[in-house]
Amino acid sequence: MTITQEQIAEARDRVPLAFQAPLPVRLRRYALWTFFVALFCWCLYDFNFSPARIWEGLARFGTVASFMFPPYIWTSWAEFSEILNGLGETLAIAFLGTVLGAVFAFPLSFLGAKNVNRLNWLRLSTRRGYDVIRAFETLILALIFIRAFGLGPLAGILAIAVSEIGTFAKLFSEAIENTSNKPVEGVKASGGSRLQQIRYGIAPQVNPVIMSILLYNFESNVRSGTILGIVGAGGIGFLLSDRIAAYKWGEAWSIIFLIIAMVYVIDWLSGLIRQRLIGKTELAK
Repeated sequence: MTITQEQIAEARDRVPLAFQAPLPVRLRRYALWTFFVALFCWCLYDFNFSPARIWEGLARFGTVASFMFPPYIWTSWAEFSEILNGLGETLAIAFLGTVLGAVFAFPLSFLGAKNVNRLNWLRLSTRRGYDVIRAFETLILALIFIRAFGLGPLAGILAIAVSEIGTFAKLFSEAIENTSNKPVEGVKASGGSRLQQIRYGIAPQVNPVIMSILLYNFESNVRSGTILGIVGAGGIGFLLSDRIAAYKWGEAWSIIFLIIAMVYVIDWLSGLIRQRLIGKTELAK
């Protein structure tokens, strides 16, 4: 059906707000866009962002990148085993940190869920505790734990674990709050206790979401473990930092390539685990 200009004009007269926002609303939008554009331009100016500086930086980056080719190929098992040990150490740091964080965050998440914890003061104070923990970046925690426990993987594990307690507790509690109450009512109607309502009514709904969160954060923590190694928390990052400091760019590029390959393999395995434990969906393919 063809809409005539007369019908459009009639509709515009009948519902003018559907065609154009009121003047105060438009003025607020223009003011907000002007503020954001001005703030963006001021940040670029304050940080000395200029095409000449970017071009100069790209030229220096090209020089550094040229030092990385051809990549270094380890000819002795002693050298390569050191790199493999660093990769394994990074995986162990990420795995243990993720598991420890999840173990402590899981019970705390129920204290922060509105449909489980009815005490407002306890729930809100628990949620503020999540925020306090999440306020500390993993790298800052690593520096603190290195000072307390010394160099090595233990500081990296504790840094990831503490950081993930706040992240996991927040995400888990939000997943718990988004569950349906009907299974809980069914367990309650059959005489189930409060613990049984959580075990049989809430847990089956939230477990796939929790598993997905754990897998995703484990992938992220593998990358974080690389950064933590640079500051002395163990792992492949320490070896990478050492090669860069010694200007061994060929070895540095080879280590970076191995890190990329490791992250890719972990992502592929995580997808397989999601399909097997959570179910094969279009998003998991």
